[in-house]
Amino acid sequence: MNTSQDLKDLLFRINRKSYPAYKDTKGSYRFPGYVLSIDHVQGDPFAAPSKISLHIKGAQAGFPESLYATREMRIALQNQLIRGFAAHIEKYNFRAKGSGKSGLIAISKPGQEILERSACTMDAKNGDLTIRLEVGFPANGRTINSGELIKILFDFLPVCVKDALFYRNLDARKLEQVRALAEDQTFIRKELAARNLTAFVANDSVLPRESGVSSRPMKNGIPFVSPDSMAVTLDLPNHGPLTGMGIPCGITLIVGGGYHGKSTLLEALELGVYNHIAGDGREYVITRDDAVKIRAEDGRSIKHTDISFFINDLPNHKDTHSFYSEDASGSTSQAANVIEALETGSHLLLIDEDTSATNFMIRDELMQRVVNRNQEPITPFIERVQWLSDAQGISSILVAGSSGSYFHVADTILQMDHYKPVDITAFAKKEAEAFPSIQPSAPSGAVADYRRVIQPDPAFRPDRRLKMKVLGMDSISVNHDAIDLRCLEQLADPEQIQALSALLCYVERRLFNGKDTLHQIMDQLDKELSTRGLEILSEGGRLAPNLAMPRIQEVYACINRFRGLKI
Repeated sequence: MNTSQDLKDLLFRINRKSYPAYKDTKGSYRFPGYVLSIDHVQGDPFAAPSKISLHIKGAQAGFPESLYATREMRIALQNQLIRGFAAHIEKYNFRAKGSGKSGLIAISKPGQEILERSACTMDAKNGDLTIRLEVGFPANGRTINSGELIKILFDFLPVCVKDALFYRNLDARKLEQVRALAEDQTFIRKELAARNLTAFVANDSVLPRESGVSSRPMKNGIPFVSPDSMAVTLDLPNHGPLTGMGIPCGITLIVGGGYHGKSTLLEALELGVYNHIAGDGREYVITRDDAVKIRAEDGRSIKHTDISFFINDLPNHKDTHSFYSEDASGSTSQAANVIEALETGSHLLLIDEDTSATNFMIRDELMQRVVNRNQEPITPFIERVQWLSDAQGISSILVAGSSGSYFHVADTILQMDHYKPVDITAFAKKEAEAFPSIQPSAPSGAVADYRRVIQPDPAFRPDRRLKMKVLGMDSISVNHDAIDLRCLEQLADPEQIQALSALLCYVERRLFNGKDTLHQIMDQLDKELSTRGLEILSEGGRLAPNLAMPRIQEVYACINRFRGLKI
């Protein structure tokens, strides 16, 4: 392997040459305590930055095995190391001067959620550490300025590596707190199943966010307090006794006046599928990790989806057992979203009245008298929700502010009053007796036929020109055909969108074979991600530095919204 001196000599030789001479630096170089790999060199100073990685042997990094003993602890530790390294390199960002992106030093900037990221990976067996980041190789115009790159690689980065990536130089107490929180959060998730709960919200949690564009906790936010009737005390391995609200399996209805916290609670629950950092206010808000937020999604693409569980006998005679649409309505899109969620194996649906299609959710008695049931192709969700719960074990948490019809079918009814939940189940059930109830209905067969066989798309073949681009949190462009992701409200980070783009390419090229169903393929992908993580997306031994792990539910959702899907 080349030494750091070899790299420095090379940089001196190419100084003031044309920018493409930087390509000669590609390779690995041994520095004191770590190996620096230049994995990709940008084409010019205005192009996407160069990709480099830092590799530290576990024995050198020195992290105790207890800090990464489980997958959850390891991901939490990786997340903490990214945050610490990002804080250190920020001091040196653009201190090396030049044209375009010269002097840029960048790594992932994690938000409140703890996600598995390609920016930092630790070997579960030996503690070997890899950090991936971007560096803008300096130039004057398009002429190499290697003196400035020497500053970055030989002056700035060694200090950051020493101070942020070696255990002996870090706050051991802080790292132990990260480990302990990860262990406690994992414990709560396991307790949900053991106690027949769908979610847990600890007392004193702060659910409101700072603003619509900030996920930090609101200052002076009202602390959450569980109703006595729903209080559950868990004896966590590190925190000790922790009391909060346990939401039981079944049908839970959240009601209340406007601005009293109904949607705020639901939003906390929908992101409770992820662990959160200490101080977030939601670190002890834990939802079963297969929960899916359901909403109407006018205009989405639907391919060969069996929505007959909810919709039949359409006037245009469309086959709802194999429904296609390039411009779905509110009701058909919401029906498809429920069926696709069940296809992923989800056992918890999260629904907000405000983002639902009214005719999908409810038809009151007066409407049924005026418009005969035989003339309505939609079986509303209210008629199916009890059967889903009782026969299939599919729980639902619903927010409603205008219709009281769900009082009849709900097992638990919470009223949010100034951001505090009140259990009004008995009172609401008593009041509902004076109003007619809607009779639930059971389907004649299975919920849906999931046997959708996917054909590989020739556009993804390696010998074909494929243009894929991620557009923020909104969409992925595939050869100028957009996959709209705006309604996937459980995506928490732009790097998850980057990973979805790469995963779509991966399954198209490697798993879609024209024989297996989408369900079988997603099972295979889930196993690969569980075993190897984001490493399955490495190409030529190089993994992009800006990927964050999405759930398998979001991978399904991305594929289902791809208009070019071949079925």
